[in-house]
Amino acid sequence: MKKILLTFLIIYGFGLHAQRTDYDWKKMDPKQRKEVINNLSPEERKELLKKFRNNMIMDNLNVDPDDKAEFTQLYNEYLDSQKQIKSQFNSNFDPETLTDEEAKAKLQQSFEVGQKLLDNRKKYADKMQQIIPCQKVLKLFQSEKMMKDKMDERKPHGNHNASGSRQNP
Repeated sequence: MKKILLTFLIIYGFGLHAQRTDYDWKKMDPKQRKEVINNLSPEERKELLKKFRNNMIMDNLNVDPDDKAEFTQLYNEYLDSQKQIKSQFNSNFDPETLTDEEAKAKLQQSFEVGQKLLDNRKKYADKMQQIIPCQKVLKLFQSEKMMKDKMDERKPHGNHNASGSRQNP
């Protein structure tokens, strides 16, 4: 099932065009796509992934063509804001090596960052409802969770901290 979903996402995503390329991604076999992607600069790969994500979200939500540009800008602003907040918490630590005071401080910091993420999500949900209906905002957040879960499934287990659990505030 994972392979089917991943293949679908790759084919769907590569229906988009990278800035420098005019490849027909859908007609390429996976090996060719991988080769082309590996030859892209990190910035081009990042841009391609961003376009893929945005188009997938717009299609999934069926955003009105007149609202796509405005919503895409707001959605990217939301993602950048969430990323900036998440960067305030360094989850790359071993809890076993912390003193009680350090652990309490780290735990409190995780709660504070988690609250900031929630507050930011509420703020942007309100802004998004100015462009799309509330039902579509809910669907967006469901889609984000689904994509995050799929990405987490693909991560090697070594990407977790020393305790074996994820440290997402």
